[in-house]
Amino acid sequence: MVPVFRPPEVTNRETETATPAPVKPPRITQLRMATPIHKVEPVYPALARQARISGTVELLGVLGTDGRIHELRVLRGHPLLINAALDAVRQWVFEPTLLNGQAVEVAAPITVNFILKQ
Repeated sequence: MVPVFRPPEVTNRETETATPAPVKPPRITQLRMATPIHKVEPVYPALARQARISGTVELLGVLGTDGRIHELRVLRGHPLLINAALDAVRQWVFEPTLLNGQAVEVAAPITVNFILKQ
């Protein structure tokens, strides 16, 4: 007769721990949205001006607690206008968004308009 060996039982400690209580969202008692305090107007690209191209560039920016833009992503816009919009918006400074009196990082849509003047 051949002896049968069973491997030792392995317990999963992750499943034995209690599940954490659901996280409650913070209660908002005061909210002040970010407002621009320094805006740099974009330089109209010469090629876009010659081609008579106007329009908007839509961006999504992450505004840090210091009021500066930490991330910037292009959502849509004419290719000849995008770089000028990015260059200008990267220089913008905002008064930070305050949540219950504390500065918080937020994602915000940013629209830059390019209008040809006669």
